Amino acid sequence: MPQKVRIALDAMGGDVGASVVIPGAAISLTRHPDTEFLLFGDRALIDPQLDKHPAMKAVSRVIHTDVAVSMHDKPSQALRRGRKSSSMWLAIDAVKKGEADVAVSAGNTGALAAMARFCLRMLPGIDRPALAAIWPTARGDSVVLDLGATIGGDAHHLVALAVMGSAMASVLFDLERPTVGLLNIGVEEIKGREEIREAAELLRAMNLPQLEYIGFVEGDGIGRGAADVIVAEGFSGNIALKAAEGTARQITEFLRGAMSRTWRSRIGYLFAKNAFKALRDKLDPSKSNGSVVLGLNGIVVKSHGGTDAEGFAYAVDVGYEMVRYDLLNKINQMLNRDSAHGSAPTAQEAVS
Repeated sequence: MPQKVRIALDAMGGDVGASVVIPGAAISLTRHPDTEFLLFGDRALIDPQLDKHPAMKAVSRVIHTDVAVSMHDKPSQALRRGRKSSSMWLAIDAVKKGEADVAVSAGNTGALAAMARFCLRMLPGIDRPALAAIWPTARGDSVVLDLGATIGGDAHHLVALAVMGSAMASVLFDLERPTVGLLNIGVEEIKGREEIREAAELLRAMNLPQLEYIGFVEGDGIGRGAADVIVAEGFSGNIALKAAEGTARQITEFLRGAMSRTWRSRIGYLFAKNAFKALRDKLDPSKSNGSVVLGLNGIVVKSHGGTDAEGFAYAVDVGYEMVRYDLLNKINQMLNRDSAHGSAPTAQEAVS
């Protein structure tokens, strides 16, 4: 029997905290019964939620703290006020201590990235963490990063993102050499900021064995599935994510309005109900919830702060899968791949 996956939850993270975190984790538990939970937060808020979910309560341990990181705290403030005692810090620290395999939080993104970096430290050859998510596209799923863990970055940082994103894509999609594209304002080599053009030159010159660089990808190429991995620095990546989520909600509202406008459209909706449900599910951002904070010496998953229980369950699912797929070891292997037989430089050499 495989060892259980131990998941540390920041029960106070997100817009509403335990009232979403506990029901969401309970949903995930039905899909992955080989899971155990460490719940960090205010016991007075956690226990009533656990009482509603006996199966979840049976596999959970509560560690009390009444200190929570606010969604409005700056990363520096969160480190000063919440270090050592906040629910977010304690969840991450459980991974560092080996008490949990992964930490999941719906809390403040900047604070989570800062705390995770401070507590877990970075992998050799990686300077900064990155948020990577599975992005549904017209031809299947892609990995997109960085979605906002850090802002900006030079060419070597973008190359590091390409390597880490490829590791994630290879284990999730069972690909030997995932295709990688750099998000840019055009596909021509002369376009874009200097660091993006320089990263493209590096990726072409290194010809890394673990990925296939295909060139620049424009914003519409993400949804088309132009590459298995789309690389962007955190500012543009986060804008792309929020724009896509807003567009999905807008299309859903347009369809709802169109289908209820006349009696004929209502009848037509009844005949096409299953097709519209499938489309709505495909467009639902909550079903793609859960970004992995890559580059750390440990696994941390960020959930959207405003998600519902079903959405949080998907984030917990992502954490579970990253442990079961042994993502951290796969990234380490790619970062330290030997080039003794005349192959291209190792990933670690590339990003150092």
